[in-house]
Amino acid sequence: MSEVTPDLLMRAYGMGVFPMSENRDDPDIFWVDPIRRGIFPLDSFHISRSLRRRIRRGGYTVTLNGDFEGVVNGCADRDETWINEQIHTLYMALHARGEAHSLEVWDGTALIGGVYGVTLGGAFFGESMFSRKTDASKIALAYLIEHLRRCGFTLFDTQFITDHLSSLGAIEIPRADYHKMLTWALRHDADITAHSLPSPSELLGAST
Repeated sequence: MSEVTPDLLMRAYGMGVFPMSENRDDPDIFWVDPIRRGIFPLDSFHISRSLRRRIRRGGYTVTLNGDFEGVVNGCADRDETWINEQIHTLYMALHARGEAHSLEVWDGTALIGGVYGVTLGGAFFGESMFSRKTDASKIALAYLIEHLRRCGFTLFDTQFITDHLSSLGAIEIPRADYHKMLTWALRHDADITAHSLPSPSELLGAST
């Protein structure tokens, strides 16, 4: 296939497709447009009682774009990953351009969890997340979803559905419905840096 550039990658997102590789050692990239798509409804995110207790207990800090490469590396640090060298390089380029962002969860100076993705218009395309301590990725998602809502985003694309994402409120919709939502989101001009991250009290007060 032709060389994948940051510009080509952003055009692909605008058409509803995203890149993957078979594994970290496979140099090739293929494009994916699932028949059924995972999304987080931004207006109805629910924080479970157990996660609410964990957030209230504290002992962590949350940052936006505090260590983008650290989050990408954390997501790739598993036995099987679709993040090969070219994908890593592409997302670092998008981050440098202000088009890819990360949310980190810290225990002191230790990065214990996070999530990263791409922004385009009012859409956030979640790429991957990781957790090195119990509930760290759940905390990251809770903060990110509320932050996206406050910043004017209308679509949080999770690409696929997993049991973990479903337990947090992600749903699966048909491809046609997804493309309608994407078209609507691309008409908006949201900015993930427009607001500071919510405080724990703001996060828990905003959740249903």
